[in-house]
Amino acid sequence: MEEPLDAWFKREILAHEAALLRYLMRVWPRKHEVPDLRQETYARVYEAATASRPVSPRAFLFTTAHHLMADRVRHERIVSIEAVGDIEALNVLKDEISAEQQVSARQELKRLAAAMDRLPPRCREAMWLRRVEGLSQKETAERLGVSVKAIEQHVSKGGRLLAEYMLGEELAGPNAKDASKSEDDREHGKP
Repeated sequence: MEEPLDAWFKREILAHEAALLRYLMRVWPRKHEVPDLRQETYARVYEAATASRPVSPRAFLFTTAHHLMADRVRHERIVSIEAVGDIEALNVLKDEISAEQQVSARQELKRLAAAMDRLPPRCREAMWLRRVEGLSQKETAERLGVSVKAIEQHVSKGGRLLAEYMLGEELAGPNAKDASKSEDDREHGKP
């Protein structure tokens, strides 16, 4: 006979509460949201366990927390480096992640860094401030001394160029530096 769900949950899930809290506090940048993340993680685990109990409860708990944070970041539409935290810290379930997956993730991160480095300078600055530091368009415009419209254009172009690069297409044509120069000139009222 199967153990009652509440008893199983206390023994297999709540037993890891301290470790879960440490993980959430280390990885999630907005510490005041950690109690909500913990509760939502528990709710998701409990709901899933009503249908079928996971074989590795601890791994399932941390994977659920990780997916919940990823969902929140995706929802915000701004992927902050702080939200991702330390790459190694995200590998709580390191034993369950293959060496190939770790190498692949590092290679993707290197490709993204290379793509960022190849963006036109102003475009790169705008993308960094908006997508990494999480500044608003207005804050980014003030910091760079340009209009909000110029930031919209830089971020739009940067997103397109990064997507092209990450999908394996050429990041920029031979006129990329000329294009970035003319963009900078337009921002400052030069023809």
